[in-house]
Amino acid sequence: MNILYCGDANIKDGLLISILSLLKNSNSELHVYVLTARIKTPEKVYQPIPNQAIAYLEKIMKEKNVNNSIIKIDITILFESNVPEANLKTIFTPCCMLRLYADEVSALPDKILYLDTDVICRKNFRDFYDQDLSNYELAGVLDQYGKWFFHRSLIRFDYLNSGILLLNLKLIRETGLFKKCRKRCHSKKMFMPDQSSINKLVVSKIKCPAKFNEQGKLKVDTIFQHFTTNIRFFPWIHTLTVKPWQVEQMHQTLGLHEYDQILTKYKKIKINL
Repeated sequence: MNILYCGDANIKDGLLISILSLLKNSNSELHVYVLTARIKTPEKVYQPIPNQAIAYLEKIMKEKNVNNSIIKIDITILFESNVPEANLKTIFTPCCMLRLYADEVSALPDKILYLDTDVICRKNFRDFYDQDLSNYELAGVLDQYGKWFFHRSLIRFDYLNSGILLLNLKLIRETGLFKKCRKRCHSKKMFMPDQSSINKLVVSKIKCPAKFNEQGKLKVDTIFQHFTTNIRFFPWIHTLTVKPWQVEQMHQTLGLHEYDQILTKYKKIKINL
């Protein structure tokens, strides 16, 4: 199975945890691709994920299966040739938009599963990956909050969360979906530029059950849990963001111990990154 992650040097911890969870819950060959870049904004310079981290992750992956692989692809030049000028100063890092360049990377296979690095795999995800995407650009799960506010249909929810997407890159290259998204990000400022663009411009998609991208509390059937920002109503209305690498907060704030085996290993070996 082909897996895609994107980001700068700061994704190392999330990348390690997410990959450890994939290895725990799948016996299939895993071929991981990491799109990274050096991105300069007026406020900050984002550096590519270092080769040392990739080399260590490769070692971890091959301990499970010698045929597993991980490849770092630096797309700095590609990014600089088409900078999303209007969205370099959003509350999200510009690295979020790196996924929108995937169609321009010939090394990426026709079918690939994109995951944010704050996603933990809980069960085998083969059924999700093996969906027939022949006539669809992508498959994903509704965004738990965005579905209420951003939708094109008057009779059904259709706004997907972009943190977990099964991509048909072959068709996306033909339809120009990501090319259109990059053009939109270049000229139109948006709150969530990559997610907003994909939802605005996608033509053919599959809406999947929430268990494949659980953005709220853990459920019995959860396959992937995505640690996004949540709204809490007690003791007052507030937002709550806890990421997998914040292990103490996972335990104390969320009361979540489901992933302790993975997180214990992460804490033990993260220094090697």
